Amino acid sequence: MTTNPESTSEGSTGEYSLDEDDQLQAEDTLDDRGVDDVLDEGYSPPEQPEGINRFGTTADEQRQGESLAQHLAEEEPDPTSLAYQPDSPDSEWRSDEADSDPEFPEDEQVGGRRSGRLIAPDEGVSVHDIQQRLATDAGFDGGAASAEEAAVHVIDADDEF
Repeated sequence: MTTNPESTSEGSTGEYSLDEDDQLQAEDTLDDRGVDDVLDEGYSPPEQPEGINRFGTTADEQRQGESLAQHLAEEEPDPTSLAYQPDSPDSEWRSDEADSDPEFPEDEQVGGRRSGRLIAPDEGVSVHDIQQRLATDAGFDGGAASAEEAAVHVIDADDEF
């Protein structure tokens, strides 16, 4: 059976197209991640495969079966349920003395906005010590930021700590 190429609608051939009309554009989504082209955005996989520590991933565990106690231990409360009442923030246990120090703001990050890629003034050509202390913000890269890059925030001169 052959298909007539003129009778198939555009994009329904099952092939991946780089045509801009066939790609979901940034203005058509609810996510704004700071990239101009959707195809430049990277993908950051999860830290570990989902379910790797769950019971039943091996053939022996599947033959043995999961006990009711193990199954119930995996249950998590439904946050949309009316019966679910999260603990109040006042009852949270403080693990470090610095957490309760009034000098540090609570539940806020230092700096109001994240910086992008940091580049040395000479773009890393020389080995001078000054390049380890000075850098310019080159803007966001298309891919997902590493943990180290995401931790760097811009502190303006008029910001209060």
